[in-house]
Parts: sequence; structure tokens; C-alpha cells
Amino acid sequence: MTQDDIEIIGKNVKDMYGTFMGKVAGTITDIDGSIQSVGVDCGSQGLQQIQYEQLVVQGDVVIFIPKWRLDSQRLIREKQLTLRRLKALIDIVSENDDMKEDAEIIHEKYKSKLVSLDETESEIKAKLEARLTELDEQMKSAKMLSFDAKVQFKSNEISEETFETVKSCTTEVIEHVTHEVAEIENVKSRIADLGLEVQEITAPPTPDIQESAVSYLETNEPQQVVQTSLPEAPTEPVTTPSEPIEVSASPMPEPATESEVTFAFPEPPQQVTAETSKDDNDNDWLARMEAQ
Repeated sequence: MTQDDIEIIGKNVKDMYGTFMGKVAGTITDIDGSIQSVGVDCGSQGLQQIQYEQLVVQGDVVIFIPKWRLDSQRLIREKQLTLRRLKALIDIVSENDDMKEDAEIIHEKYKSKLVSLDETESEIKAKLEARLTELDEQMKSAKMLSFDAKVQFKSNEISEETFETVKSCTTEVIEHVTHEVAEIENVKSRIADLGLEVQEITAPPTPDIQESAVSYLETNEPQQVVQTSLPEAPTEPVTTPSEPIEVSASPMPEPATESEVTFAFPEPPQQVTAETSKDDNDNDWLARMEAQ
């Protein structure tokens, strides 16, 4: 353990916003002398073991850094580096196709690294959501303390000086909580942006729209052709047949000439006499006899 590590013992510990947390009581070291964890006396909360990487010495004060902040920074740093290497590898292969087989092994290595980082990302996201829930409860408690102090002041239960002290303390807590919430939201946004970059670089290339349209038109399914323009008028002159068109028609009867037209005029009636009637009666009588 170095001299700087020894000087940490006995110093006050504060969070990133200046709130007092406790005092360093001692350290736990590894066989090589490196510090593994630091024991901090937190009063009523007892002696807490904090990872040495979460503590930063600044003069006479030791600053405590929350675990979610360290983990998220490490995740973002490793993911950014892996993405830069993947992009560089793709550029190398695009410039020299002969190195494709050699680059495939490294490409799979980086892809497996991204998969492991995705698992770590899920754990960090869960921690961030849990921390946001804790901060929301702290915000509600601080507002409740401030409001209750205001009620006590209006009812003359506490003095104005006491009310201003409560108001100042609760306002400071609310500012700390608001700042940490904004920082967590910023970290979540950066992680989400990196996730989109990973999807873009690892997703298979999508076919071109024009190629997809051509493949669709080349299918064997019958396509209905819709004529959108009117047919053009013929430009060549229309030729009429030179030979006369024969039309078969039944012969019309020729009109009769004047000489061929004959009219039968009726004969004038005979004058009826006694002899004529007698002859007619005789003829009738002979006809009846012959019939008998």
C-alpha cells in the first residue's frame, strides 16, 4: 500500500454533491498490498465496505462515486471502442477483399463482445431504474418535510428561523435529486444511441428498392396490364378497292307491255223469253230423268 493510500484513513467521506457520509475507518488489502475495499463509518448505518475504485481523494476529503455511474461509464467506453473497431474492420475489408477470410475471425470476436456487453447493459438499466425509484421517494420525502415545516410555521409551532433552516436543507436535497435524475436520464439516452449504432452495423443489408421492384415484376404470376394512354390515330391513308363490288340480287319482273294486257269484258245478258224459260225447264227435267 502506497503512502497516498495510507493517507486516506481518517478522512471524511462525502458524496458528489457535498453531503457528508462518514469517515474512513480502515482498508482491506490484497496479498500484493493493493486496496480492495475501504471501511467507512456511517454512524447509525454502521460500518460499510465500499470498493476502492468508488472513492477519489480530493485534498482532505474523499469523494464517493455511485456504482451505477462507474458501471455505465465503463459500458459506454467499451461499447464505443468496439463499434469503432468494427467500423474500421469493415472499411479494411471493403478496400481489400482478399483479407475477408482473415477479418472474419476478428469480426466474430467483436460480435461476441457486443453480445456480452448487451447482457451487462441489461443489468445496468435495471440498476438505473431502481435508483430512479429511490430518488423519486427521496423527492417526495423532501417535499413533505418542507410542506410540513411551512404548516408548523403558519400555526406558530416553530420559529421563522427554524422554518428557513428546514427550507434550505430540503431545497438542497431536491436540487441534488434533480441533478442526479438528469444525469441518469442522460446516461440512458447515450446507451440507447449506442444500441441503435450496434443495430445499424450488425443488421444484414436490406435489398435495394429498385431491385425488389424488378424481382416482383419478374414473377410468373399474371399481371393485369392497364392501358393508361389512348391509341394513336393511323397515319397511313386508307386504300379503297379498285374493282367494283359485285352484289347479287334477284331479277325484277319486267313490266307487261300494252299489247300483252288483255281485259275480258262481260257478255251482255240474254233477254229472258218464254221460250228460254221453257227450254230451261226441259233441260232440268231431262237431267232429273237421267239421274233416275
